[in-house]
Amino acid sequence: TYEYFISNFASTEGTRGGEFFTPSSIVRLLVEMLEPTTGRIMDPACGSGGMFVQSARFTDSAQSLSFFGQERIETTWRLCQMNLILHGIRGKIEIGNSLLNDRHPSLKADIVIANPPFNQQKWGADKLDPKDSRLQIGYSRGQVTDGNANTMWMLHFLHHLADGGTAGYVMANGSMTT
Repeated sequence: TYEYFISNFASTEGTRGGEFFTPSSIVRLLVEMLEPTTGRIMDPACGSGGMFVQSARFTDSAQSLSFFGQERIETTWRLCQMNLILHGIRGKIEIGNSLLNDRHPSLKADIVIANPPFNQQKWGADKLDPKDSRLQIGYSRGQVTDGNANTMWMLHFLHHLADGGTAGYVMANGSMTT
């Protein structure tokens, strides 16, 4: 019932604010590819928490997983909180813009899973500190700030991966070749 209402919310209110509901078939595919059974799972654009719910369903012992997320829209953050409660999942879900105000700055996750907003223009790149540790991975500030936020999202995922960690995410066509 919750997934029915959240998908209806996304098809009306959610898309007005640039938020998009990830279909459960896509979420299941990502989770099955990542095979989360133990460790820390992070979704820095967690929306209503569907990635967390599917990850918990994947394993017999959801207690062996720790969930960390961030969502920038308060209404959607509240929906995530409710979704986790309804599924008996405990997680540390923060509110705020992950790219400009990372609420889990030192977290190194075993799995990063996400469907961030695609092709965000005017996302606040000019507010990034040139010494931001995510920019030290190999991209210059200009490469990140001259276009949309896709590259910064990928740098954000990489920054939060633990050694040996795996990321699975949905991204716009062309992002991986840019």
